[in-house]
This record gives sequence, structure tokens and C-alpha cells, in this order.
Amino acid sequence: MSVRVRLTRVGSKKNPIWRVVVADQRSPRDGRFIETIGHYNPQTEPSTIRIDEERLQHWLARGAQPSGSVKQLVKAYSKGGGAAAAAVAESAEVAADAGEGEPASAAPGEPGPGAEDFDAEPTDAPTAEAPDPAADAEDAVDAAEGEAP
Repeated sequence: MSVRVRLTRVGSKKNPIWRVVVADQRSPRDGRFIETIGHYNPQTEPSTIRIDEERLQHWLARGAQPSGSVKQLVKAYSKGGGAAAAAVAESAEVAADAGEGEPASAAPGEPGPGAEDFDAEPTDAPTAEAPDPAADAEDAVDAAEGEAP
């Protein structure tokens, strides 16, 4: 039995809400599952993501493979530094070593697939300058002290 961590849709028509579930890969998308370990609602601002990291670690340690969308959700949930994101990245490296990963890209220095369609001409659009946080902090201090700039 090959186990996957994937999404299953529970929302109504035109209202997608997803659950993060652990399921046998042979089960249909919205069918039988083993355990629910999280929720994802893309319609809130910002999107709501809840994942039980302890249960995710439990299933990854036992060989469950996360789907691509679950990998992205875990990365967004942990903001790039959590234990769950590291475990998912590690399982992706193991899959790549086994030959299941992404297809090989072009050699270094050579354009990749689809590069001939890329238009590399620069645009004349003006660039926006980044605000100076130090100046903003000084203004805030002056305003707090009641001094006029």
C-alpha cells in the first residue's frame, strides 16, 4: 500500500476548500482516506493554512509521499524554516535520488527548454524606489517627541 499526503476537496460548487489528508494512492481524490491532518482555504485573505506538523512528521517518517501541492502548502505554512518543510524537502530529495524527481534540465550555461520563446529586450518602464525605513523611523521619533521637522 503506497500512502500519499494530498488534498481532497470539501467545498461546494465554486467554493473550493481543501483538506490535507493521508490516503492510499489508489483511492479517488475525494474518496476514502486514512487521516485528516490539515485544512486549506484559498478564498480568505490571506489564505488559511492549518497543518498538524506532528502528524505530518509521523506519516513522512513511515514513507508517505507528499503531493506537489502539499509540498507548496507546507512550505508556505512554515515560511521556509519549519521542521515540516525540511522533512518534505528531504523526502523530495530522496525521491529525486530514486529517479522519481523532476526531469533533468539543460547543462549549466545552456538555455533550458522553452528559452527560445523568451524575449530578453529591456523595457523602458520606470523603476520605483524603495522607501527608506531609517527616514520613516526618524519621522516617527520626531512626531512622538512633538518636534517639528
